[in-house]
Amino acid sequence: MEKSDVEKQNECVQKTHDTTGKIIKKRGKQFIIIKLAPVFQFVLKSLFQRKRIGKELRKDKKNLTELIKNMEETWNELNVSRAQWSIDAYCPKKNGGRNCTYCPSGWNYNLSSCYAYNDAKPSDQRNWEGAREDCKTKKSDLTVVSNNAEKDYVKTQSPATGGITGFWIGLRAVEGKWKWLDGSDLTNQAWIQQPATDGKCVTSLQNREWTSVNCTERNAWICEKKALSV
Repeated sequence: MEKSDVEKQNECVQKTHDTTGKIIKKRGKQFIIIKLAPVFQFVLKSLFQRKRIGKELRKDKKNLTELIKNMEETWNELNVSRAQWSIDAYCPKKNGGRNCTYCPSGWNYNLSSCYAYNDAKPSDQRNWEGAREDCKTKKSDLTVVSNNAEKDYVKTQSPATGGITGFWIGLRAVEGKWKWLDGSDLTNQAWIQQPATDGKCVTSLQNREWTSVNCTERNAWICEKKALSV
């Protein structure tokens, strides 16, 4: 039976509607893809960056592990060398054995410490920092006095001979306070009458009170380190 004009018209409208729907749906997908493309690019870029960073981190970790290993080996070698130096210094070999003493040769023992009095002639005297560096080469530091007994000992061992006007000790002015090398404050202010002026360090000399002088002046010096328990 032949379709009426109305039916034909309805079919045409339906086809047009279906076609239009498909076009809209297709364009909608294209629109979504276009809009999401930058997001996809960003995600991919981030993934590649994370992969690259992860690779670099693994490489850095490997290098750091090797560095730590090398440092540990160097430190162990230094410890062995330091230990051997200490043994040889305190317990020198003699007649096939070792004879241990409280202090190495050239050091004086007192109150569980060893002292080296560097009574250098004027041309070889040093400023405070230079004196301290010399002590460090001897595995020691400028003397830090802890009590009156030690103060008296240090003083009696600081003779004014051969052009010596003072022996550096480990006391200096820091921000208006007298401080020892270990960072502690001078607790007995009667030990030195002069004010703590920055740039000043302290010298000891026999038959004289401690004196504040410029740290750049050249003087003899006293090194101290712990004695060996034997």
